[in-house]
Amino acid sequence: MNPLVFVGINVSQAHLDIAVRPGASFSITHDEPAIATVVEQLCALNPTLIVLETTGGMEIPLTSALATASLPVVVVNPRQVREFAKASGHLAKTDALDAQVLAQFGEVMSPSRGRSRMRRGGP
Repeated sequence: MNPLVFVGINVSQAHLDIAVRPGASFSITHDEPAIATVVEQLCALNPTLIVLETTGGMEIPLTSALATASLPVVVVNPRQVREFAKASGHLAKTDALDAQVLAQFGEVMSPSRGRSRMRRGGP
């Protein structure tokens, strides 16, 4: 049985902050080559779910690349994640911490159930 792996990715204009549960966190520049690298690395992990927040469209190229690679990705409402973070006692807010909260949100809340989920071939 493969372990459950949840990934949170905080998308900003300059960086992608990535947290893997269980596992490590890392940051990479937000450009086309980096997106290809992230997709390759996540394919190797075979994640259960990858969670991103809507960020004014900055998440679209990464989300599209993940879905094209048939990785399970969901884009969630930032307000819901922020409320989850507060309820979990995560009051600090940095990009790295946001990525960790997104991974935890995916693990605990199972946002793929009943919410929009992108996969190759459409929603």
